[in-house]
Amino acid sequence: MKENTPAVDFRRKPEWLKIKLPRGFKTSQVVGLLNEKHLHTICSSGMCPNRGECWGAGTATFMIGGNICTRNCKFCNVTHGRPEALDDREIEDIVESVKQLKLRHVVITSVDRDDLPDLGASHWVKLIRRLHEECPFTTMEVLIPDFQGRKELIDMIIAERPDVISHNMETVRRLTPEVRTFATYDTSLEVIHQIADSGIRSKSGIMLGLGESEEEIIQVMDDLRAVGCEVMTIGQYLQPTKNHFPLQAYITPEKFAEYAEIGRKKGFRHIESAPMVRSSYHAEKHVH
Repeated sequence: MKENTPAVDFRRKPEWLKIKLPRGFKTSQVVGLLNEKHLHTICSSGMCPNRGECWGAGTATFMIGGNICTRNCKFCNVTHGRPEALDDREIEDIVESVKQLKLRHVVITSVDRDDLPDLGASHWVKLIRRLHEECPFTTMEVLIPDFQGRKELIDMIIAERPDVISHNMETVRRLTPEVRTFATYDTSLEVIHQIADSGIRSKSGIMLGLGESEEEIIQVMDDLRAVGCEVMTIGQYLQPTKNHFPLQAYITPEKFAEYAEIGRKKGFRHIESAPMVRSSYHAEKHVH
């Protein structure tokens, strides 16, 4: 098969990947607050297939730093371009939304802000600190970018002591240069190593269906365990549009279950592996 040539039609999904549309009272509450406060979520920007389940349970993954990313990774549906200036109102609106929705657990992620001197780290610190102050009974996961591997910036996040710090590998070593923009496999491993060494629960995730082999997937598991990663998520890559990285395969639920069992034997404290799994899926379970 020619490299990067689609092996399957990304528009024809198998039955196990049919998505339920978000609906219900809790969903209306979440969507209403997001619209009212002009907040961004990776649930919408990333076209997450679990929007129905998560919003129906009154949960969401908030995305900070605006909704325009300075990178243009080939798998991602978040808009690429020149971001606007950071707005502290975003922080207060997220804190107020978490309080109004009475969330027991919140996940925060962000676009990459390579345009800023500190790559957005101080904005992260402000939000984590405000959530600790205003929502002390809400547990928190932060899904951070690589901050270009700058250890002093990652230490700023670690110093605020969120319950879980996550950073995604996204794919196997061989495919990283093709799939991700600027980020490198080894830089991401170093980020996770630094998190794990801090004593905070470390977490990472990858997508399948990009053309990786089983041996390469298992190697990612070994690499993550070697740097102390405790939690892993594995999900199916869903090609957003014909302009994104071409989908190579739909992986069966049975194969995902096999990878989950392999991961457990390798010592991950918690592993989520299924077609619909995304980074923040069942995130509240990853705290304990």
